[in-house]
Amino acid sequence: MLLPIQSTAAGSPIAIAGTFASFAIFLSVTAHIAARNVLGDVPVRNAFVVGPVPAVVAILVTTFGVNPFVGLVAALVLDGVAIALLYEQTRRLSAYITFIHFVVSVILGTIIFGVLALLTSAPG
Repeated sequence: MLLPIQSTAAGSPIAIAGTFASFAIFLSVTAHIAARNVLGDVPVRNAFVVGPVPAVVAILVTTFGVNPFVGLVAALVLDGVAIALLYEQTRRLSAYITFIHFVVSVILGTIIFGVLALLTSAPG
């Protein structure tokens, strides 16, 4: 018997806004980490413009039920475009920063999820 992972019930607007804001902040932090690793000292304000871009794509993909792989590609492309425009880098270097942003986001997200799963499963 298969059970759905997500319910089809829509969340409240406040819950959706909170999810978007927390995801955008998380992606902004990981974008800043990626840009600092590749470019050195960069302004943090650029990361707070880059972070919401893939977060908006995630919200739209979830809302409209688009194929997740299409959403991932769209998020990566738009993330790369935002990085190229804000950090004024070549396509090749912007693609590298986008790749590092993706890797840092996956690693940090996995660690945070694992810690939260451990905390919620603790006895007592």
